[in-house]
This record gives sequence, C-alpha cells and structure tokens, in this order.
Amino acid sequence: MLTLTSKDQAMLAGAHGPAVQMAMRILSTMANVYGAEQLIDITSAHIDSCLYHGPGGLDFAQKLVDGGAKVVVKTTLNVGAIDLVHPEHFQGTPEQAAQARKQMDLYQEMGCEPIWTCAPYQTTQRPALGEQIVWAESNAIVFANSVLGARSNRYGDFIDICAAITGRAPDVGLHQTANRRGQLVFDLHQISAKLLQTDVLYPVLGYLIGAKSGNKIPVIDGLPKTATEDQLKALGAATASSGAVGLFHAVGITPEAPTLEAALQHQPAEEHITVTLEDLYTMRSHLSTVPDGPISVIALGSPHFSLQEFEQLMPLLRATPPTIEFIICTHRFALKALRERGWLKELKQMGVSVVVDTCVVVTPIIRANAGTLMTNSGKFAHYTPGNTGFPVIFGSLEECVQSAAKGAVWRDPTLWTTVAE
Repeated sequence: MLTLTSKDQAMLAGAHGPAVQMAMRILSTMANVYGAEQLIDITSAHIDSCLYHGPGGLDFAQKLVDGGAKVVVKTTLNVGAIDLVHPEHFQGTPEQAAQARKQMDLYQEMGCEPIWTCAPYQTTQRPALGEQIVWAESNAIVFANSVLGARSNRYGDFIDICAAITGRAPDVGLHQTANRRGQLVFDLHQISAKLLQTDVLYPVLGYLIGAKSGNKIPVIDGLPKTATEDQLKALGAATASSGAVGLFHAVGITPEAPTLEAALQHQPAEEHITVTLEDLYTMRSHLSTVPDGPISVIALGSPHFSLQEFEQLMPLLRATPPTIEFIICTHRFALKALRERGWLKELKQMGVSVVVDTCVVVTPIIRANAGTLMTNSGKFAHYTPGNTGFPVIFGSLEECVQSAAKGAVWRDPTLWTTVAE
C-alpha cells in the first residue's frame, strides 16, 4: 500500500495549486497500480508527452499550463512533431502543424528545456551513476540505465511530466537495486573480434537481444570494452524496439557490471544463450521487409545522428553523393557544429535534408510518394513500415550511402563473412 509523505499529501490536497494536485493524483494512482509502497525524489526528467498525437495530449498540456504547472527538476524535451528550425520539412496539413507547434510551446511554458532530441544523453542531460530519474523515450531510458548507470523505469506519456512537476516517482522496478539483476546471458564469444568492431553489428545484435529478452534484463558477455557511445546507442535503441528492455548489462562496460557475476548479482542466470553468426544473419534479414532492389529514400538518425556519426558520413558522401532523397535526423547541438564547420552548406549542396527537433517515423517528412526506404538504424527499420507505410531495407552506413548514389541497394560482401578467431 502506498504511503505518502506530508509533502506528497499537501500536493495531493491542492496546497501547491491545481496542476500539481492533478499531477500528484495521477502519479499516486499509477504508483498504486505498480504496487509501490512509497514515492522517491528524482533529479531529472526527459519528456515524451510533447509529441503531438491528437487533441487529447494537447488538452492535457493546456490544462497543466492553465493550472500553473512548472517543472521542479531539470527537465528536457524529446522530439516534437515539427522541425521548428526548418518547418518547411513538415508534409502534413497547416492545422496539424499549428496543433503540434502549440503542444511544443506548452511544454516550454512549464519550464522544460527545448532540446528536442531522443538522445538527450549526447546533449545537456547526463545523469550520474545511481541518480534516480524519470525518462521517457525508450532508447534514452536504455542508455541512461545501461551506459550511464542512472535509474529510470520505462516511463511513457503523461506520467513523465507529472513526475517532473512533483519531483517524485514510484519506488518500483529499475529504481531498486534488486530489480536490476541480469536474468539472461548472451554469450558473444563465437563472434569474431573484427565483426564486434563494426557499427552495423550493434543494431542487429540489439534487435536479436530485445526479441529474445522481452521485458527481462539481458547480460551481454563478450562485447568489446572499446565499443563506442554511438554503437551502444544503436544497441540499446534496437533492444527497446524489438523488446521491452529498459536495461542491459554489458560486462565490463555497464557501471554495475564489472564482471558477469556482478551483473547477475551473484545469482544463477535464468538462461545462457550463445549468439551465433547464423542468429545474426537471421536477424539482419528480419530488419528488411522487402528484397534488395530499387530504393527511393535514405533515412538516418534514430536515435538522432551525433557529430561523430557525421564525421564518419561526410567522407562517404563526398566520394559518392546521393541521387535520391536523403534525410538525416539530428539535434540542434549537432546542427550548430555542422554550420560552424561548413558541412551544413555542403550537405545542402548534395541535396541532403538535415532535420532537427523530430524524425521521419513520428511525423510526415518524407517527400517521396512511394518506393522503399533504406536505413542503418534498427529502430527506424522496426517502425518505418507501420509508421510511414514504406517498406524498409536495413544496411550499414556505407551500404546506405553507396545505395543512395545508385538508387538501388548495394552490399558490401565482406561485412558478415567473418567467424570467431
């Protein structure tokens, strides 16, 4: 049974205004649903509710603002439905654009920071080991838990902003040490060191682990300690797309998992799974919904493309500029760096669209009316068919660039040929 502090009870009674009262009523109701015995203080929040899905979300935000809502912890905003820097990218109706913009404005009125990115951990939000946070956006949750060692459950719309307004969260799930124990062990020792260094492995491996884990906590044994932040970002995003993963333990990388035994909290694993090259082949194929052939659009940046990823991309594009629609979704911090380096002008001259504040699977951006979309993102590959209606083909970054130049899929025959050494 949930026990509230005197401060919680004051919020629930309306002592801090109608918006705080509504937020605490929702939060305490959900805490009871979760079976929480108490609420805990949080240090930050990342809000997904700012994305316009329809009038219900807009009305909810308006009611909070009308009631005087202000966030009480550091709170950043996930993607909205409009690129506010380049509104011309939006392919919906003027009415939809106005509603989407209004919802984004309302969350800013509550004091949320308008960073508009699904990768807050690569911008201004970098919680420390052990910090209790409330983050929405599935890949951000996985990264915070697994790479940074902060603590967040998988929070969704409305609960996120209620927590930010009250500064409180239900003390359940991944907020508690006992619930962060690894359950399934994925052994990578049959995969070659060469393949484990390649970027393309990480979304495929993540998609495989998510599909097999469901809502259990996977432990990855054998991931190189040299894995980059962007590789871990792609891994986590894919696990949260194919499964309900909120935390993975990469042995030797995750702060709570210096050893396999520590990741399991010195208890036996429920199951040991040996990952084979054949498993990866199967999952790579699953990420494409149509056979290789003509393509009409490339989409990169889910999670949002980092500056380091642009550094990899630019030489490839200079060597083989695209001949089809080419979209890169990123955040404003990367956009600023692109502009300062002269790369933004260069990309525009190549016909590449750089989109900020949003992405192609949450709002209409793609200009092509038909055809196939190709991506190097496991998350884009998962959501593109259902959200955009485009069939999808998955490939590496180089395969995407080469294919964009040809207008049809090009494959690197050497990518997946290695076996364990």
